[in-house]
Amino acid sequence: MIIDGKKIRDEILEEVSSGVQALTFVPVFCDILVGDNPVSAQYVRMKEKTAFSVGIKFRRADFPESITTSELIEEIENLNRVPHMCGIIVQLPLPSHIDTQSVLDAILPSLDVDCLGANTAELFYENKTSIGFPAALSCIKILDHMKIDLKDKNIVVLGQGMLVGKPVAHLLRNRGFEVTTLHSKTENNDEILKNADLIISGIGQGKFITGDKIKQGAVVIDAGTSEENGGIVGDVDLDSVLPVASYVSPTPGGVGPVTIAILLSNVLKVAKNK
Repeated sequence: MIIDGKKIRDEILEEVSSGVQALTFVPVFCDILVGDNPVSAQYVRMKEKTAFSVGIKFRRADFPESITTSELIEEIENLNRVPHMCGIIVQLPLPSHIDTQSVLDAILPSLDVDCLGANTAELFYENKTSIGFPAALSCIKILDHMKIDLKDKNIVVLGQGMLVGKPVAHLLRNRGFEVTTLHSKTENNDEILKNADLIISGIGQGKFITGDKIKQGAVVIDAGTSEENGGIVGDVDLDSVLPVASYVSPTPGGVGPVTIAILLSNVLKVAKNK
């Protein structure tokens, strides 16, 4: 069965919209775009459209590819002070000459709705913040929505990246589940994958997971994206996985829409704290 991420997104956005209407001010959400990467620009437009649909004021901050790290940090410091600002994110990847982590750390932790600043990430792993990594939280949201019972199940996370692998494993362990993380240096990867009841993948390797690599009835959440022939593909080869898996999230239309909704839910949390 294919998981309908758009349906789950719409339910979250309905809650966000109600929450925004109950505020005494209009929250502002800012997305920073450096250069003119068409894929990044497309993601920004999606966020703008979705923010507008729930009553959040969207501010797009475009900067030329030639901007320096110090100039970009200065611009972020100005954005931190904008009245009613309730969330700032930076569209990644940044040009290679920019110190990405320094730029992300310039966002005030209280406005870091992507959770990518060192300070915010630390609070997340210490369980001291209600703001979390949107892509990782969206994987958990999908599992909760589908009412998938994980008790005594073999849970495997592919990859240990900072956006999906590492935080989603943390969230699952917080719930008391045992999680096996697979990466390039793990032994017996194929065997572990074949025995998994739940697979969450965030490695960004197009169509890496095929039907012959998983067990009958496995749940597969595809949180990886990569570019192929000008389009976006996931880590899962949907055509071959669909007849084997009990549930599988597609790319696009699975984790992606839910992630944007969770991001705006984070913006609402910041607004409520104000």
